[in-house]
Amino acid sequence: MSKALPALFIGHGNPLNALRENEYSRAWASLGESIRRPRVVLCVSAHWCASQTSVTAMTRPRTIHDFGGFPQALFEVEYPAPGDPAFADRVAAALAPVAVGRDGSWGLDHGAWSILVHMFPKADVPVVQLSIDETQPPLFHYELGKRLRPLRDEGVLLLASGNLVHNLEAYAWGRHETGPYSWALRFESEVRRLLDSGDDASLVDYAGLGRDALLSVPTPDHYLPFLYALGARKEGEEVAYPVEGIDGGSISMLGVQFG
Repeated sequence: MSKALPALFIGHGNPLNALRENEYSRAWASLGESIRRPRVVLCVSAHWCASQTSVTAMTRPRTIHDFGGFPQALFEVEYPAPGDPAFADRVAAALAPVAVGRDGSWGLDHGAWSILVHMFPKADVPVVQLSIDETQPPLFHYELGKRLRPLRDEGVLLLASGNLVHNLEAYAWGRHETGPYSWALRFESEVRRLLDSGDDASLVDYAGLGRDALLSVPTPDHYLPFLYALGARKEGEEVAYPVEGIDGGSISMLGVQFG
């Protein structure tokens, strides 16, 4: 059997990273070049939160421009990767007995394509998105990650997209670049320590990590994708950090790679 593809958590940050050549986009491009070409990408994005678990099941997912106030060039980006309805059925089977809806309207949001335009710029790898059921607690999402783990042996790249630290209230919008807030640095460092020590339980129960966690994760949407990648980690698998940095003081761009 060929080596399993990695499970990735990528901090996607500002949508403009789709257009920029910077330390983050270059790192994403390097990731795409360093791993074996996947049969399909399964993406869990912070920007598809719904009231149930669903999977995109169309042959041609649309490119969703789910933001406002950015330059027109960003709205003109198209990422025409194909979908894979048959694989959507495979995802649903892997997640049983959780009921998984087949979605024909969502597509690829910027949590997916702002990274993929750099990882696979030819848009020739099929992409399927999995929604985040916002009615469920963190442990639910971690357990779904566990059920997705065997797909990594089937040529599937699990790409979870969010940000470990995501506090837009504290972000330096339109201001001069600011250094990272101390609480953001401490929380990111604690996450890395817990990852390196294999303490998944504390990472799932992140609200119990104190004030730094409350400031870093004021809403769960950008943290929960990380739990899918964490759950998909194989026993004894090493963790690497292919992308680092904190943008605008309060957005962690940390990338986490299992396998």
